Amino acid sequence: MRLNAQQLRQFEDEGWLFFPEVFSAEEVAVLRDEAETLYRTDRKEIWREKSGAPRTAFAAHTYNEAFRLLGAHPRLISPVEQVFGDRLYMHQYKINAKAAFDGDVWQWHQDYGTWQRDDGMPEPRAMNIAVYLDEVMAINGPLMLVPRSHKHGVFAAGHDLATTSYPLWTLDHETVTRLVHEGGIVSPIGEPGGVLMFHGNLVHGSAGNITPYPRKIVYLTLNAVANHIRTPTRPEWIAHQDFTPIDPVADDALLAYARRFRAAAE
Repeated sequence: MRLNAQQLRQFEDEGWLFFPEVFSAEEVAVLRDEAETLYRTDRKEIWREKSGAPRTAFAAHTYNEAFRLLGAHPRLISPVEQVFGDRLYMHQYKINAKAAFDGDVWQWHQDYGTWQRDDGMPEPRAMNIAVYLDEVMAINGPLMLVPRSHKHGVFAAGHDLATTSYPLWTLDHETVTRLVHEGGIVSPIGEPGGVLMFHGNLVHGSAGNITPYPRKIVYLTLNAVANHIRTPTRPEWIAHQDFTPIDPVADDALLAYARRFRAAAE
């Protein structure tokens, strides 16, 4: 997947892009099944809400073949390499769940603020590229983005250790209000298989999910190799310290795996 000139301009100006139907229903189905299986396991990489519902599964590409293939998929790697003009390594990998009825809030924050403070990442030359495993609707806790907020650099933030089960560097209400007055809020909704990419400094968050509709999204945090982290403070399975450039798999690798998976289950 290559970005055209208009998409590159939009990303530079708005800080985000959404692409519908990047992955087929067959590819997404196996990822969704595998995610549900992982959430039922008892691993240190699986974080849960205070209710016990799954919140996120870290580093799934290191212990699950389907997610390993997704983490090296050319449809995801190529556009980020295009933006950064550099080879990439996996800084972080997670499968975020907004469980039906029990999915909790993600407070307003910038990702690069965390990567800089907690991991010693020199510059915002990393970004998230997200794959929707469920339909993301206006009602089930979609990601909310503040367009153009990435142009302001890194904001002061407080370390919230209490609101949810996951500690986060969060922005104060005054800052978010000012940014929203300037740029508004967008919520990229879409069907399973859609892909969202957004700048590391783009302010974003999401409300809780009290609907019967789960919302699972896989996030690949891809960092330019030359921008590797210098002073990690978090476990390796949260902030990876293997800076080997990613060699993309074949474009049909995940589809081939999905078909093998389905055949084995029949």
